Amino acid sequence: MPGLYMLDYGAGNVRSLINAVNHLGYDIQYVKEPQDILKADRLIFPGVGAFGHAMEALHQKGYAEPLKEYIASGRPFMGICVGMQTLFEGSEESDIPGLGVLPGIVKKFSTDNKAVPHMGWNATQLLKETDVANYSIEQGSVYYFVHSFAVPYDATKHHGIALTTTQYGDEIFVSSAQHNNVFATQFHPEKSGYMGLCLLKAFLSGPGVYTNDQVNRIVEPTLLPKHALTKRIIACLDVRANDRGDLVVTKGDQYDVREKDGDNDVRNLGKPVDLAKRYFEEGADEVTFLNITSFRNCPLVDMPMLEVLQRTSETVFVPLTIGGGIRDVVDPDGTVHPAFEVAGEYFRSGADKVSIGSDAVYAAEKYYAQGKDGSSAIETIARAYGAQAVVISVDPRRVYVKDPSETTHHTVKTSVPGPNGEQFCWYQCTVKGGREGRDLDVRQLVIACEALGAGEILLNCMDRDGTNSGYELELIKAVKAAVNIPVIASSGAGNVGHFQEVFENTNVEAALAAGIFHRQEVPIEAVKKHLKSVDIPVREHVPAL
Repeated sequence: MPGLYMLDYGAGNVRSLINAVNHLGYDIQYVKEPQDILKADRLIFPGVGAFGHAMEALHQKGYAEPLKEYIASGRPFMGICVGMQTLFEGSEESDIPGLGVLPGIVKKFSTDNKAVPHMGWNATQLLKETDVANYSIEQGSVYYFVHSFAVPYDATKHHGIALTTTQYGDEIFVSSAQHNNVFATQFHPEKSGYMGLCLLKAFLSGPGVYTNDQVNRIVEPTLLPKHALTKRIIACLDVRANDRGDLVVTKGDQYDVREKDGDNDVRNLGKPVDLAKRYFEEGADEVTFLNITSFRNCPLVDMPMLEVLQRTSETVFVPLTIGGGIRDVVDPDGTVHPAFEVAGEYFRSGADKVSIGSDAVYAAEKYYAQGKDGSSAIETIARAYGAQAVVISVDPRRVYVKDPSETTHHTVKTSVPGPNGEQFCWYQCTVKGGREGRDLDVRQLVIACEALGAGEILLNCMDRDGTNSGYELELIKAVKAAVNIPVIASSGAGNVGHFQEVFENTNVEAALAAGIFHRQEVPIEAVKKHLKSVDIPVREHVPAL
């Protein structure tokens, strides 16, 4: 499409939006300098991270005034996530004023009875009954959200401006706005599967300018008995090079990924890009890549996982997380790349979140010894890209004790007694792929990481990995009670009942599995069908366009 531009102020994953637009058959150009904004016939402004960082970048790059001039000209405009928030008057997150195109102040969610960030697939309430101006949004359409701040719905300010609202806990916020030539979404259509692609197509192919004269009726949102945030089912791909240097998805027994007979080569369960696409088409809510090799001898720009992400994001339109190697990297020529820069390369290659493992343990130890100093990878990445972009991958193992008084660490009464009949254990954090234990328990770790700015916990359990015996419920409950950020349960799933069990008993936001999905022992569709049958909310699979 001639004249279609995207404004990128330099933070987060915009590759996925480019790929979504290209997938729909359109070409899009980057805004490279302020005057490009006024050349556009149609403009999209995506954003992630902090409101203040976004507004600072708009002013520093000279984009703010041309952007307001463009919107005032009446040409079609679409804002996404922080790109939407900047349209309002301001935010509790910053003293810097917003663009003031729409009325209202962006405010942080309350943590009463819910995790923050608001992360996952949630439903929309359509407020405008119209034949032309709903951008393919239907009542109850489900999209992917990831944010800690939103605009609370105000009937006086937002009547006729809010296209949809969404409920999180007992808070109702503006999840999309439509006013004349301005269309904006708090959710990410480029990460919302085929429903999101339909919405993008409607914006790209339609007039892009609608007035309230074209609206049949405007209604007010209803406070529901409970919010409709669904439970996420995440497919995890452990990726490493085999002995011939090919990247393969693998899975082992207790972290041993080599075949037990034959040539003892790395177990090969498929190619990462192809398998990720299969999971997207089968209805996975997210895909996580764990780089278990880290490719320590490669220059940063040649990291194989960068290409994996680039190729995956061309056909997979749900959130992508990358873990393994998110730390300071030294190239063979001695060039040092701090973790913040490494994360930036992954975001630009298509990742939405980065997962930090061993370095999170070291950061937590430093936090308890010295406090926050702003230098950890968690802090630097979260400051620029937002808390929602930082996942902490925890690899704990049980350490049994006969009585809690035997240790200073946080203990639980375990359903799996120790070798000498011990009824209690504490969960020791490990580093280096589980090869080294530290004097830090899992509760200490997650509390420290939340304080440092992390937005989500990926909770593994070394004792459950590969066992198909179900999730470690005592561990998950302890972590869920210790933090206010979302928690992903991992390790141990063997059947659909295990997913039901973990959601009903721990209230985690997501559950992850690997081997049972790779080997198709338990299809994702079967998991969702079962959860729906027991009234656990899940996103229904939407077929391809």
